[in-house]
Amino acid sequence: MMIFVYAENINGVYKKAAFEAVSYAKSIADKAGDTVTAISVNPTDSSDLLFKYGASNVINIKDGGLKQFSAKAYAKAISEVAHGNIVVFPHTTDASSVAPMLAISTGASLITNVLETPESLSPFQVKRRAFSGKGFMHAKADASNVILTVSQNAFGAKENPVSGTEEVKNLSVVNDDTKVISHEQSSGKLDLKEAEIVVSAGRGMKGPENWGMIEDLANVLGAATACSKPVSDIGWRPHSEHVGQTGKAISPNLYVAVGISGAIQHLAGVNSSKTIVVINSDPEAPFFKSADYGVVGDAFQIIPALTEKIKALKG
Repeated sequence: MMIFVYAENINGVYKKAAFEAVSYAKSIADKAGDTVTAISVNPTDSSDLLFKYGASNVINIKDGGLKQFSAKAYAKAISEVAHGNIVVFPHTTDASSVAPMLAISTGASLITNVLETPESLSPFQVKRRAFSGKGFMHAKADASNVILTVSQNAFGAKENPVSGTEEVKNLSVVNDDTKVISHEQSSGKLDLKEAEIVVSAGRGMKGPENWGMIEDLANVLGAATACSKPVSDIGWRPHSEHVGQTGKAISPNLYVAVGISGAIQHLAGVNSSKTIVVINSDPEAPFFKSADYGVVGDAFQIIPALTEKIKALKG
């Protein structure tokens, strides 16, 4: 059994999700008595970072035509070097669009949003999220080859250092189906989909001028900030912070929702969070039904007090 993993990077720098995917692939390799081969496209980071999480081999694809992302082109490039029974991807936006294309071209079974090490390898069976994160299922692959996407923050990045080898593959994949007009990248902020803690707020904040307290709480927690759809629609916060069914789906270890009613469309994007804390002045807010912890009260009193308390505890 040969196990490959796609180590995603952004501008050459490995994402946290890459280390989680390598850690997951290593758990399969240990179960199968095999090793892990990581694949990355035009990385600038050292392969030592992948060895640290269990990759025994690293294949660095060098291709100037792949500087701009294209799911079709990336799937073609990965198919030229990944000749294994199992290929693991992180469940990021880009990787989740590459994985199905690779599955179609190779005739592999595709299982997305997996959570744990496979229950069995023959037949291949694994637990995954289902129904927009509201449930779980145990998926079994029919094909001999399997492609997986690993839910972010589910398995975790686990150091498992090994000595490894690096190989450079120079390819020239045609990438003529994508034309990038412009590229904007946020800086100085945590990646919302990779953040382990997220502080989110809704219309209960009453206006964009009150968002400072949300950012203050996020800063002391080391968290990313997010918002509900109505907040981004009316321009209080950027659309890049919108989480929900039509925004970003996230699965942090802790999700703090402030002044958000908890409509089903919002829950669809956040109910994979390990712990949900809801702060709302309306005791009948639907979000309380999905919360692990709930606080009924005025956010304008609770959030500053909570922030100061956390600062004091941190010394």
